[in-house]
Amino acid sequence: MALFSIQNKVVRKVPPIKVGLERNIQKIFEENLNEILNIIFLVSEYSTSRGRIDSLGIDNNGSPVIIEYKRSQNENVINQGLSYLLWLLDHKADFEILTQKAKATIDIDWTSPRVICVAESYNKFDLDTADLLPINIELLKFRIYQNNILLVELETQQKARISTAKVFDKVKKESLIREKMKYSLENHLGRKSPKAIKIFEAINEKVVTLDESIIVEPKAKYIAYKLATNFVDIVVKQYGLKIFLNVPSGELDDPYNIARDLTKPNKIGHWGNGDYEVKLEKEEDIDKVFELVKQSYIYNK
Repeated sequence: MALFSIQNKVVRKVPPIKVGLERNIQKIFEENLNEILNIIFLVSEYSTSRGRIDSLGIDNNGSPVIIEYKRSQNENVINQGLSYLLWLLDHKADFEILTQKAKATIDIDWTSPRVICVAESYNKFDLDTADLLPINIELLKFRIYQNNILLVELETQQKARISTAKVFDKVKKESLIREKMKYSLENHLGRKSPKAIKIFEAINEKVVTLDESIIVEPKAKYIAYKLATNFVDIVVKQYGLKIFLNVPSGELDDPYNIARDLTKPNKIGHWGNGDYEVKLEKEEDIDKVFELVKQSYIYNK
């Protein structure tokens, strides 16, 4: 993606720069992981029987996160990340100790571990490999531009599927696929009132049309809408919806005064990501709420 600066109505292209040692980008990510990906950083270069995991973290949904940085075009970082995932699923207690040391007070969701690969670019073999795998693989591209600008975008994230790829042994593979397929939109809409379902369908249609890269991922407690990270999470209630916007306190332009700042006067624990909650109970308020959702989308894009 090309970036341009505008000065006095004159547009100039901002050129990218070389990062240098890949360790530098790993350090940038690790020191700013929550800001970039909404992930709490736990440890760097973690030793296992299968090798060293570049970065370990836990996201705001409670999902364990493995991050691997691709240092060369020939490196098979995807298979490496999957190998570490198998190790992690066999050593849950070790990961729990890491979260305790980091004082991360989030319940671990072992049904949805994440593997994230970070690289300046991917080749066709990387994309084909990710396409064949039975779990979500997130391929993130980064580029650094002049004026200290970091661009992070999602290259691809494949949906869970049954695959013939021999990545897992049969028991582990079938177990993980069942867990990944556990939640669906039907789980969230079942037994809800026709009014709540109608409101959800209307706002859902608006959100998914914002960007073809948006991924809708039903979780145990809410429905997540994400690019590189969640930008909005929706909880379907009997009366309507609770919508959580992943925007920091003070950054949301709310002309209708319909959003609740969950950090004031004291921070309130809640499902979903972000500092703002909006209740959507009337069809006539859908457009107003959608304007706020778009702000969160732009903020996290």
